[in-house]
Amino acid sequence: MMSAAVCLVLCYVLPFLTGQIPQIGAALSPMHLPALLCGFVAGPWYALAVGLIAPITRSLMFGMPNLYPTAVAMSFELAAYGFFSGLLYAKLPKKPQYVYISLVGAMILGRVVWGVAQAVLLGLGGSSFGMSAFVAGAITGAVPGMIAQIVLIPAIVMALDRAKLFPKK
Repeated sequence: MMSAAVCLVLCYVLPFLTGQIPQIGAALSPMHLPALLCGFVAGPWYALAVGLIAPITRSLMFGMPNLYPTAVAMSFELAAYGFFSGLLYAKLPKKPQYVYISLVGAMILGRVVWGVAQAVLLGLGGSSFGMSAFVAGAITGAVPGMIAQIVLIPAIVMALDRAKLFPKK
């Protein structure tokens, strides 16, 4: 539970590091890191809760991200990130390569969930969300954030594991 609370706080705080330059924040996706990490350290259910509430509460507290459709779609995406990173990590062997497999699997599934959420939310508003918008938002514009996630998350997870800092299951 404590690790989930820390991840939630990181979801609120990390965007301040990139907040002065919105393009950098959008590219690095600072809320994604703690949501993904939460699955590894707190398990799928706590991570789902953290991912679901962080974007909406951050939007309500600080005005960023914009509530609709951005924070609403992000809440589904981050919930999926946390849930799937935690679920895959729990089910797969505890070897370094499986940390990467869990992470990449969660990243793919989370982006699919984001795309579906965007399509539904924008469809409700009378707009469309096609494949080119999905590719631009989920892949092309997200490359720096994906690289940061692939570099940082496994390093943190493996360091916590080596230090025996994972909560007892």
